[in-house]
Amino acid sequence: MGFVNYVKKEIAIIKDRDPAIKSSMEVFLYPSFKAIMRYRFAHKLYINGHYFWARFMSQRTVRKTGIEIHPGAQIGEGLFIDHGYGVVIGETAIIGDNVTLYQGVTLGGTGKEHGKRHPTVGNNVMIGAGAKILGSFTIGDNSKIGAGSVVLENVPPNSTVVGVPGRIVKQNIQGKNGVKIDCNNKNDLDQIHFPDPIVDEIASIKRQNIVLKSQIEEIFKMIEEGKK
Repeated sequence: MGFVNYVKKEIAIIKDRDPAIKSSMEVFLYPSFKAIMRYRFAHKLYINGHYFWARFMSQRTVRKTGIEIHPGAQIGEGLFIDHGYGVVIGETAIIGDNVTLYQGVTLGGTGKEHGKRHPTVGNNVMIGAGAKILGSFTIGDNSKIGAGSVVLENVPPNSTVVGVPGRIVKQNIQGKNGVKIDCNNKNDLDQIHFPDPIVDEIASIKRQNIVLKSQIEEIFKMIEEGKK
């Protein structure tokens, strides 16, 4: 793919996924656009063994955009980083195609691994603002990670994960290939309206308490009637 065609493709991705954009020219102001373009150059330097210059370019990008992408990371097509400030992508991270990251996302390590230390993110994945994905494991295709979640283990394909630590609250297992996240569908990129297993459990306990309270009152009523 030629450079001009690549730039056009990146512009189309940002325009599709950010409803705030009004013109193609605005794309050139986006930190995400600058960070990803510079990563592509830095990555070529990195794989050719020019490690210092690759890191030099990536560190300059951090200062200008607030987005830190290690030049050793492997990133597929269609990555979109919305807002982007505070995003960190580690050296051995692998990101598939059509992935959306929001501000404050970390694809990091735990400090305990050697070699492959960072997550592998599948295709068509959305990771909400402030989420931390830490360690060498896989986020399956077509999955969503809720804002503020901390994920420390494998996530199967077609799953929705929320919480600290992250828990699977929804999984679509229908169809061999699952359901692809449509980045033009605002519901597919929704970061907040997820099921909450803790809230659901508390609600269940409250319902059980109401039933138990009613049963206890019945028992005391029967005892009182028996004394008369």
